[in-house]
Order: sequence, then structure tokens, then C-alpha cells
Amino acid sequence: MAKPNFNYDEASDTLYISFEPGENATGIELNDHILLRINKGERRAIGLTLFEYSLLAQKTEIGPRSFPLSGLAQLSDELREIVVAILSSSPVSEILAVSAYTPSLAEVIPITSLQSVPSVAA
Repeated sequence: MAKPNFNYDEASDTLYISFEPGENATGIELNDHILLRINKGERRAIGLTLFEYSLLAQKTEIGPRSFPLSGLAQLSDELREIVVAILSSSPVSEILAVSAYTPSLAEVIPITSLQSVPSVAA
């Protein structure tokens, strides 16, 4: 796999990350800020689109911002399993750190934060 291609659109504050440029993909909305593009049949990432990138990349006084992966709840069990495997694997795992927030023993909320912040003029 080639090195990811980063393309930042300053006007819309959107970072496009392509792992396989030009390849058709299925878009999976992980939340309002993150769109994962995948090849569902081959179970691999094609790209990521990060909307409001400057917000996603913004650090807090105690570390990186985390965002819930609310879109996972909308997926079928099979597709959710595929997406979680893709999120946990390279190249996506080199950009997004995935973990869970557990407000109680019964509740698990998947969350993500930027693992690696590409340097763009954000």
C-alpha cells in the first residue's frame, strides 16, 4: 500500500485522506465529522474524510479531543464488525485512535481521536 495522500480544503476545513486514490468505495458515516470510505467486499479502507478538521485536531489542556463513533450504532452487526476491524487496522489506526468510554458497567460508547495529526494549514 502506498503512502496516504492528504488533501486539505481550507475553505470547508475538510481533510481528505486517500489510501487508494480513484478506487470506488462505500461511505460509512462514523459521526458528524468523520466519513470512512471502505471496500466492503475486501474489508479494507479506501480513505477518510475529516469534516471540521481544525476542531478534530484541536488539543485540550489534558490531551486530544475525543468524539463518539455514533454512526456505528446505525450499522448492521455484520457491517459494524467489518468497520471496527478496519478502524483497528493499518492504515486507519495510524490516523485514528479508537477506544471506549464506559460511563457504567452496562454502557460502552466507542470513541475516537486523531492519533496522528497531519500537518496542514488548519
